[in-house]
Amino acid sequence: MKRLGNLYDKIISLENLRLADKRARKGKLNTYGVKVHDRHAEADLLALHEALKAGTYKTSEYSTFFIYEPKEREIFRLPYFPDRIVHHAVMNVLESVWVSIFTADTYSCIKGRGIQAAADKLRHVIDRDKPGCAYCLKIDIRKFYPSIDHAILKRIVRRKIKDTRLLRLLDEIIDSADGLPIGNYLSQFLANLMLAYFDHWVKETKRVRYYFRYADDIVVLHSDKRVLRALLADFERYLNTELNLFVKDNKQIFPVAKDHKDRHGRGIDFLGYVFYHNETRLRKRIKQNFCRKVAKLRKRKKPIGEAQFMQAVAAWWGWAKHSDSEYFINKLNKISPYEIKFKRQTGYYSRFG
Repeated sequence: MKRLGNLYDKIISLENLRLADKRARKGKLNTYGVKVHDRHAEADLLALHEALKAGTYKTSEYSTFFIYEPKEREIFRLPYFPDRIVHHAVMNVLESVWVSIFTADTYSCIKGRGIQAAADKLRHVIDRDKPGCAYCLKIDIRKFYPSIDHAILKRIVRRKIKDTRLLRLLDEIIDSADGLPIGNYLSQFLANLMLAYFDHWVKETKRVRYYFRYADDIVVLHSDKRVLRALLADFERYLNTELNLFVKDNKQIFPVAKDHKDRHGRGIDFLGYVFYHNETRLRKRIKQNFCRKVAKLRKRKKPIGEAQFMQAVAAWWGWAKHSDSEYFINKLNKISPYEIKFKRQTGYYSRFG
């Protein structure tokens, strides 16, 4: 594999820093950090360019807070300037480099993929080969972000990059917190990179046909549960010895049910959906949150317009329209201030596969 150099000057160029500033502020125009930076934005960028050129840039101190849905997690936050701009400047140049390493079977943090692409592909695979999808292996990694080993991650980074100044900057960012801090813009890409060569081993050495990874959530489908048991042992061995990562104790191998009424198997709970051989249903928590949102909007003292309402529920509607949710939506319409017209959206793979 060819290792790349001469990337650092592109990253720290004023042109790239201005582009990074433009991209980093999306959705954050009214935040305090952006407003402070905008008082002297060009001077800030010039100073940042000089600091990066001299190698004196250091990651700022993190602030942290906790979120509790869907589970408790500590979120790390850096100042808009200089850190978020630096992270975007790095990814402006490195995103295409790292994406070129990823297999077609990983879906998180990659433009043109994401949750719906993964869900559509999984649905397509099940529809095309139900016998080959008779059994499911489902695993995720214990405390994935906090447990990432810096020394191993740095070695993986060096498999593609040889620019010493860039490596020094990436090392500084990686070492700025234990593991990978959730909330850092760069963390999601580095986490994906951590498992990129595991993906290649799964596909090219183990020759696994039906493999799906979204972040650290992994699903494998096969006709034979004995094959999946052997794969699970191989996966755990590789993750432990090569990456110092451990599979959670909730690992599962099970027969995939025909539908939600079938008691001889179960659905594949993945990406906010539950996949069966003959249907795709929304995960229970997604439905509950959708109902709560609609009820909250209905109870507002100041009535909400239909356009505002549809915008407010857009995220949940995005889930619903990719699943068999007609009954649920019809039931939800009984409490909704506006009718939600259900039409099952056909996925990319179903339309063209």
